Amino acid sequence: MSPSSHYATCAGYEIHYMDWGAPDAPVVIAWHGLARTGRDMDEIAAHLAGRYRVICPDTVGRGLSQWAARPDEEYRLAFYARLAGDLFERLGIERAHWLGTSMGGAIGTVCAAGRAEPRLAGRIRSLLLNDNAPRLADAALARIRAYAGQPPAFGTVQELEAFFRQVYAPYGWLSDAQWRRLTETSTRRLPDGRVTPHYDPAMVRQFTAHENDYLVWDDYDRLAIPVLCLRGADSDLVLRETTAEMLARGPGARGLAQVVEVPGCGHAPALNVPQHYALVDRFLADAEARGF
Repeated sequence: MSPSSHYATCAGYEIHYMDWGAPDAPVVIAWHGLARTGRDMDEIAAHLAGRYRVICPDTVGRGLSQWAARPDEEYRLAFYARLAGDLFERLGIERAHWLGTSMGGAIGTVCAAGRAEPRLAGRIRSLLLNDNAPRLADAALARIRAYAGQPPAFGTVQELEAFFRQVYAPYGWLSDAQWRRLTETSTRRLPDGRVTPHYDPAMVRQFTAHENDYLVWDDYDRLAIPVLCLRGADSDLVLRETTAEMLARGPGARGLAQVVEVPGCGHAPALNVPQHYALVDRFLADAEARGF
């Protein structure tokens, strides 16, 4: 099933999103990672589109969405939750499952908790965290901050693809066609004609202006919905001690959380192969069978 491309004004910005599936189907919000775009969700969205309507936004400052005018105020989880709240309203979404990779998972946690955006309280049916947790490893955050804040530029798209293949090798297996699409959907040209990743480098200010923005235990502890953490088995961002704590508190203490390690991946599984699809399918089916 082919998606359609749309734009909506959210929190005062033009936000781009891809829309998969039937408009009257149950909704899944699929939100990408820090320096990525909603097109990373193409494979999992195409898989789910026969049963769900899958909405894949580009966060402000990424992909085809506008860049923030006030980076220190607007590149942060609370503002991203405001974007999500407006997107729900614009699209008439009452309730939705949330599938978030890395940053997208943190946004989902904040939205589901309803503290930063009270209008979303009770509207997230389940939360799938793709290599994301309420606390992230400091060393890995430093690594991400270093490469994301100073995106390289190359003379050719093929050189940029080679860079992406190196940096995102922890995603696991991607076909050559998928690597090419990942590159072409996250590339922009600079005034001098070189190509660079398609995001605003200022988005990395989130880590300096809001140093503990990704420490979201207070939000996680409020959750009373099914939560699945897919941890890349080789992830340096989500540590096993953290996933153990997730199972002991918040939704974990309520018997609603589970952790599955995904072999052959680090940060973060690409959700593009049958084994990944099966994990997502099982989680969504179980959440719905339990009345969420």
